[in-house]
Amino acid sequence: MGMTMSEKILAKHAGLEKVEPGQLVVCPLDMVLANDVTGPPSIKEFEKIGKPVFDAEKIALIPDHFQPAKDIKSADLAKIMRDFAHKNKITHYYEAGRVGIEHVILPEFGIVGPGMLTIGADSHTCTYGALNGFSTGVGTTDLAVGMATGKSWFKVPEAINVHLTGKKPNDISGKDVILTLIGKIGVDGALYKALEFSGEGVKELSMTDRLTISNMAIEAGAKAGVFPFDEVTKFYVSGRVKKNYEPVEADADAKYSQTVEINLSELKPVVALPHLPENVKPVEELGEIKIDQVVIGSCTNGRLEDLQIAAGILKGRKVHENVRCIIIPGSQAIYKEAVHCHWIDIFIDAGCVVSCPTCGPCLGGYMGILSAGEKCVSTTNRNFRGRMGHVDSEVYLAGPHVAAASAILGKIATPAEVK
Repeated sequence: MGMTMSEKILAKHAGLEKVEPGQLVVCPLDMVLANDVTGPPSIKEFEKIGKPVFDAEKIALIPDHFQPAKDIKSADLAKIMRDFAHKNKITHYYEAGRVGIEHVILPEFGIVGPGMLTIGADSHTCTYGALNGFSTGVGTTDLAVGMATGKSWFKVPEAINVHLTGKKPNDISGKDVILTLIGKIGVDGALYKALEFSGEGVKELSMTDRLTISNMAIEAGAKAGVFPFDEVTKFYVSGRVKKNYEPVEADADAKYSQTVEINLSELKPVVALPHLPENVKPVEELGEIKIDQVVIGSCTNGRLEDLQIAAGILKGRKVHENVRCIIIPGSQAIYKEAVHCHWIDIFIDAGCVVSCPTCGPCLGGYMGILSAGEKCVSTTNRNFRGRMGHVDSEVYLAGPHVAAASAILGKIATPAEVK
C-alpha cells in the first residue's frame, strides 16, 4: 500500500521507509513558530529545560496578534518575546513595521516550503500545507521542547482525499471552497486527520486560494491541509524558498479514510452563519440580514489577491452608511503593493478604514470589536460566540467577494447584487 503526502513527509523526517496511520514518530523540525500570545508561555517552559535553542535560524517569533501593542499587557508580552529573540539571536524575529500576520509572512518570506515539517503554537499553522508541506499547531509545552531539541512527536494521521473537479466561477474564491467542504463534513469531520487535495480542479486554485483553504483545515478538525506540488506551487516558491526542498506526491494506491467530491463549477457564494464554521448556507438562501461591520483581512484572507477582489467591487462605490468596513493587509509588502495599485485610495474613497497588518479583530483583540447585538461579515476563520467581541454579537464568515458586496449594500450580499 502506498503513502499519502502527509505520510511521506513524516516518514522522511522520521528516517523511516514507511509509516502508517496511528503510528507514533519523532521527527526533526524544519521550522518552529510562535506569536506574541503563545510565545511568552512557551519561552517560560523553554527556560525550565535549561538548554540553548536548537537552531536560531529555524525558529520564527512573530508579534502579530496585539501588535502594535494595544495596551500595557500586550506590550509586556511583546517585550518577553523581543528580549528572548535578541538574547538567542533568532533570525526570524520581525519588529513592528517589518512584520505582518505570521501565516501570511512565513510563506511570503520563503521561510516554509514544499516537503517541510513545521510546528507552531497557533492552530492555523496548518496554512503551510498549501505549499506541499506538513504543518500543524501544537501546545506551548511541545513548542518549548521543539525550540530546545529541534524535534517533536507526531501521531501519523489518517487522510481524507478532497477530490476537486470543474472550473472555478469568477465570484468564487478559496474561502467558498473550504466553507463548502466544512459545511459538508462538519467541524469535527476531519478530526485528527489530514485533508489532502487532488483532482483536475486543483489547478483552478491560485496560491491565495490554497493558503486560505489550508488555513481553515483546522476548522474541520484536521491536523493539516496539504496540496500537491504543481506549476502554481513551483512559481510561488521560486525565488522565495532559499533552502533545498523536496516536494512530495501521494502514491496512486495511497489509502484514505474517505473521499469527498467537490465540483468547483457548482459552487455558489456562501457564508458560515453564527456560531460555527460548519453552519454554511448559500447567500442566495439567506434573505435580508442587515449588518453593522465588515472585516477584510486576517491570516485567512489578507493577501494581495483578496484586496484586489475587494477593491474591484468597491471601486467607485461607497460603504453603506450604517456599516463600518475595516481593511487589514496581511503584511507590509501587501500593504505597499496595494498602495502602488491605488487600492488603498479606492478603500478610503469608499469610506473604509485601513489598518496596519495585525490579527486584530479576528480573535477579539482590537481594531474592530463588536458590541452586543452587532453583526459582522468577516473574511476571518472563526465565528464562535464572542470571538470578535460581545457574546451577543454575531460573525458571518465569507470570502472577499461577499464581504465587499455586503459592505456596500449594508446586508449580506453577493457581487451580482451590487449595481
